[in-house]
Amino acid sequence: MTLPFKTHALLEHRQINHGFFGRKGGVSLEQYESLNAGYDSGDATEKVTENRARITHVLNAEHLLSLRQVHSREVVIIDAPFTERPKADGMVTRLSGVALSALSADCGPVLFADTDAAIIGACHAGWRGALSGITDATIETMVELGARREAISAVLGPCISQPSYEVGESFRDTFIGEREIYDSFFRLGPEKESGPRQPHFDLKAFILHRLKDAGLTRIAALPDCTYAQPNDYFSYRYNTHKDIVDYGRNISAIMLR
Repeated sequence: MTLPFKTHALLEHRQINHGFFGRKGGVSLEQYESLNAGYDSGDATEKVTENRARITHVLNAEHLLSLRQVHSREVVIIDAPFTERPKADGMVTRLSGVALSALSADCGPVLFADTDAAIIGACHAGWRGALSGITDATIETMVELGARREAISAVLGPCISQPSYEVGESFRDTFIGEREIYDSFFRLGPEKESGPRQPHFDLKAFILHRLKDAGLTRIAALPDCTYAQPNDYFSYRYNTHKDIVDYGRNISAIMLR
């Protein structure tokens, strides 16, 4: 069984297993081909279950947990594996053998670890969650458990990049309405045959800014773009532009050994 995934040096530690998984190595078909990890997609449940079992095996985990993500700043503390998925977008734990995950298909999955305190976290940061502070809330919850900001490493996994993320002026205004400095995360896209040039949003840079602004110094991002690499990753926006109904979910996961 070949199940490719990526790691990052900031999260490589004897206490940690982690991986940023794309769309290869699973059993799903058609638009979900092949490692779709999302039960909220229209894929067959048994195929998603098999895909998640493969991911669990590769991570050497006892449990692989995912949330019912709702683009919020809600974070849950995991003190025991759950069967009913909470509605939230971040989770933290001190448990070993339990892999925390973030599902994505253009949004930003962020994995966190304080190996000194043996506390990990994962969150799903779409633009709504990133703007409302899901990364801040995840960090704050880790600190409540005993982590130290200066010891937390955070890595942003594959997500949509600025050249592929065209938005509207009202979207831009939403960010500037929060803080004028957020205008720096937008630039105008290329000229069009019809209509004005539209702003493009740099989700990667914005999430990294929020992590740094929260007091973290050990931060990084994978360069991969979900939209520009459709053979490697699931992308909601790519499928929408290609008139493909529904989409699979990539998974990023971290576990204490």
